[in-house]
Amino acid sequence: MILKDRIAIVTAAGSGIGRAVAIAFAREGALVYATDRDGAAAETTAGLAGKGAQGHVLDVSDSAAIEALIADIRSRHGRLDILHNHAGLQVAGGLEEIDGGQLDRSWAINVHAQFAACRAAMPIMKAQGGGVILNTASNAGVFLDKGMLAYITTKSAVITMTKQIALDYARFGIRVNAICPGWVDTAFNDPYTAQLGGRGALEKVVSGMVPMGRFGRPEEIAEAALFLVSDRSSYITGHALVIDGGECLAGGANSTP
Repeated sequence: MILKDRIAIVTAAGSGIGRAVAIAFAREGALVYATDRDGAAAETTAGLAGKGAQGHVLDVSDSAAIEALIADIRSRHGRLDILHNHAGLQVAGGLEEIDGGQLDRSWAINVHAQFAACRAAMPIMKAQGGGVILNTASNAGVFLDKGMLAYITTKSAVITMTKQIALDYARFGIRVNAICPGWVDTAFNDPYTAQLGGRGALEKVVSGMVPMGRFGRPEEIAEAALFLVSDRSSYITGHALVIDGGECLAGGANSTP
């Protein structure tokens, strides 16, 4: 087990990619704090992950709650080995279609919440001589996309923030990377399904946008996350790993997850 006895936090672990990541980390021996603003969903994830996971309510828009959770983990275990900031929010629309409040909300969840968690975890990781942080960005953070101003702005900011923190803290033995998923088959796509008129229509769009011709599976993203938080990637920091079936090679499309 490549994460044996490590203490990990996964945010937005109540469904989709976050759930798959929490399960993968627990399978590989970590004690996982699977958090979500939906406490029942977090508990369900913990049940699926087995004895190596605990479900906890966490609203990442509340910086004090993030700090309290990390402080509690430190008091219980004396360490924090892995922090995976996965929670995210998508707001569609261009400059004249969204307002400042929507941009601020996107920033609060997609960027500030990750900043707050990194800031709270860093003293622990420095004191113990190392640790790993993995942030979730998006392939939308590496290319431009029509009508997705808030999402692209915040996800590109996550990538830049990840690289800067990695640069600043590499000397402490702390690695910081990001994953950049593309179209993944989760409930995050439900608004598109409704907008397009059904699952079949969405699948047709995805097959036309993604060179591999299909959605990614949450478990595929989880395996990439597992690699980046394990010692198998011990010489990798400041990297934004795109996991999108080749979509970015085709230059993106009209809307991405």
